[in-house]
Amino acid sequence: MANIYQTREPHVSGNNFLRIPQREAFQRIFDYYNENKEARETGIILPVGCGKSGLITLTPFALKSRRTLVIAPGINIASQLYKNFDPSEEGMFYIKCRVLIGQPFPEPAEIRGKNTNRSDLEDADVVITNIQQLQGDENRWLNSLPQDFFDLLLFDEGHHNVAESWNILKLSFPEAKIVNFSATPKRADGQIMSGEVIYSFPIVRAIEEGYVKRLKAVILNPSTLKYVRKTDGQEIEVDLAEVEQLGETDADFRKSIVTSEESLYTIVDASIRALNRNRQLTENTNHKIIASALNFQHCIQIVEAYRARGLRASYVHSLQEGAENTRILTLLKNHLLDVIVQVRKLGEGFDHPFLSVAAVFSVFKELSPFVQFVGRIMRAIDQNDPESLNNQGVVVFHAGSNIAGLWEDFQEFSQADQEFFEQLLPLENFDFTNGNEIELDLITRTKSINKVEIKEQGDIYVSEIPLILEDEEVRNALDLLKKKGVANGILKKPML
Repeated sequence: MANIYQTREPHVSGNNFLRIPQREAFQRIFDYYNENKEARETGIILPVGCGKSGLITLTPFALKSRRTLVIAPGINIASQLYKNFDPSEEGMFYIKCRVLIGQPFPEPAEIRGKNTNRSDLEDADVVITNIQQLQGDENRWLNSLPQDFFDLLLFDEGHHNVAESWNILKLSFPEAKIVNFSATPKRADGQIMSGEVIYSFPIVRAIEEGYVKRLKAVILNPSTLKYVRKTDGQEIEVDLAEVEQLGETDADFRKSIVTSEESLYTIVDASIRALNRNRQLTENTNHKIIASALNFQHCIQIVEAYRARGLRASYVHSLQEGAENTRILTLLKNHLLDVIVQVRKLGEGFDHPFLSVAAVFSVFKELSPFVQFVGRIMRAIDQNDPESLNNQGVVVFHAGSNIAGLWEDFQEFSQADQEFFEQLLPLENFDFTNGNEIELDLITRTKSINKVEIKEQGDIYVSEIPLILEDEEVRNALDLLKKKGVANGILKKPML
């Protein structure tokens, strides 16, 4: 082993083939560990599409690593990462981005199944694997490798790192420095990624640089809603504010909003309108919808709803054969689908920039999985072009599904240096004036059946909320109104 990370100097500073967060984070990692010799674990937060995988390949140089272990949460991400290190790959990161000119390159190795030999690891400068390869009490690698075998651990999707299996790995190499990389510091269960966050690249900057799409939310707001109260059987009518409150407090209500036919179709139709608008504005028919579902049967229900509207829709799910999922994803990548439906199947590491509308039919309890889902539509189509019409994404959800609060959290999470900003929500409303009121019957059925049945869809207001407030005067004006105790105003106009 030639210790390439210790003997070669990478071309990072001033390298315009690298993205801004890659150059900045590399320098921050280098400075931090040189200034804090005893520090062990840190975190880096980069939005989707900002070069996280490339930064992982640079980090061993920043710490002059003798031998690095890169850990991914799954085999697909591990395979993608290995290609970035592999000199035989045409897209090998060090070559593609002019980080190293000519050989020698760091020697990579994989821990994969039973094919890896100890000598492969000893000869390697960097070892890439997925966490499942290093689990179990009798794991051959954790039991046989000395504690000083690796001096640097790099965790991709580092918000998983509070899990017990990841902690066991850290304890197996107690002297190794640790850097965690993630798009969100929280796991799906709300636990915070371990390690001090020493660098983050906010979404607002990523949008400005054209690394990710510009985002907005479309909320379906029923003007009124009728339902039969479960406790006494009385039919009552509630306004939008009470619909939102029920969405926040009643799990059965939330589930019914995203599964009952009438309200489900409003989400379907609103997402189709957003898709058609994107396609018309860009003259690009490759834009697509990604939809989140609750479970396998819900996937089928949503697919059938889109097909009933004439769209080419299909789903991927863990209960489906791997070959069938692969076939569906091939159709998607070849632009032979308009809609893909999934239950957290197309999560971390999935990359298809033409997904531009996210339709929320599932219930998110925490910000992290919501950010992961929205991240599927964030990758820019036209790179480094913030003004491109192709680089616009839309998130569609119903007011009763309790997503609005997560969108506000997402707005806060998106700001510079992770500082929470005032929750200012500029609303642009479109008025739908056809149909009757929503009617709900609260009834007790089996667990798999909705406890709330939505029968009719009525007057709906669609609120459009940009993720980033761009007009400074508007921000200041809304801030002043809020300080004076005046609620944010709502501008209503008919939908064209």
